[in-house]
Parts: sequence; structure tokens; C-alpha cells
Amino acid sequence: MMFESMDDCVAFTGHRSYDGAGDAELAAMLVRLRAAGRSLFLSGMAMGFDLAAAEAVLRLRARDSGVRLMAVVPFVGQERAFPTADRRRYDRVLEAADEVRLLAPGYYKGCYAVRNNFLVDHAAEVVAWYDGRPGGTRYTVERALRLGRRLHNLCPSGPTFPAPEPTLF
Repeated sequence: MMFESMDDCVAFTGHRSYDGAGDAELAAMLVRLRAAGRSLFLSGMAMGFDLAAAEAVLRLRARDSGVRLMAVVPFVGQERAFPTADRRRYDRVLEAADEVRLLAPGYYKGCYAVRNNFLVDHAAEVVAWYDGRPGGTRYTVERALRLGRRLHNLCPSGPTFPAPEPTLF
């Protein structure tokens, strides 16, 4: 699958501790993004919010054949450390994804940052579950803001962000 346009793409980032508290808001956000013309959704396939977002995209795709899911896997074997239930979810999402983009044959220091960069670099908008804590989600949110991506933070206890400033070029 080629990226037709970054404008079509939305990426997800969020905490591994996500417990489903924002599932209704996530589903509603996906409907709004789809109505705005977004069709390709990128998941980094981590436990927590990434998998929940991917599953929400698959539910939307069941009603709208124009929706596509790309599973962006940082390295072969990412799921080996997941608990059994999350490994099963991961396998189901991977099987159902329209495309799997594998970024490395094995783990190496920095591979998660490479995955997070890929997500932000290919998306016009980022949907987050970010409560303000340090870590990979903060890194990804800060990169998205630095690059002028529109950011939607669904976490009610997290920070809010202004819309990016329009640029002339």
C-alpha cells in the first residue's frame, strides 16, 4: 500500500496502561475523522491504546469499506513480551490489517522511537491517549506538535493543545 497522501492518514499514540476508558470517544473521533476524508489509520501495535485504536478502526472498517488499517510493527517479535490476552489481540489485529509495515528484523535500542517517528511523519493528524507522563507517548506527542500535526488528546486528565498555526509554505 502506498501512501496516497499524508492528508489521508491518521496515527495513534498512547499509554500501554490504557484501560478502555476512552473507547466511546475514540469511536466518535474515528467517525469524525472519516467524515473529514481520512481513510488510512496507522497503529504502532503496542499494548494499551495502540491495540484499542486498531480494533476501533477495524470495527469502523466493517461498516465502511474505504477505511484501511496499517499495522506499523517496530521489530519482529514485539508481541513476545505481551501477556497472553494482549498477544491474542495483537495477532487478530495483525491478521486483519490491510497492510503490515515491519520496520526491523529484531529489537535494537531506539527501535520504538523509529516506529514513533514513522507514525508522525506519515500522518496529518495524531490521536493520542496522553496523560502528561514522560515516555514514548510524550516523545510522539511532542514530535507531532513540533511538525505541526493536528493533535487530538482523548485523555481527560491530559494536557490540551492548540491547533497548529497555519504556515505559508
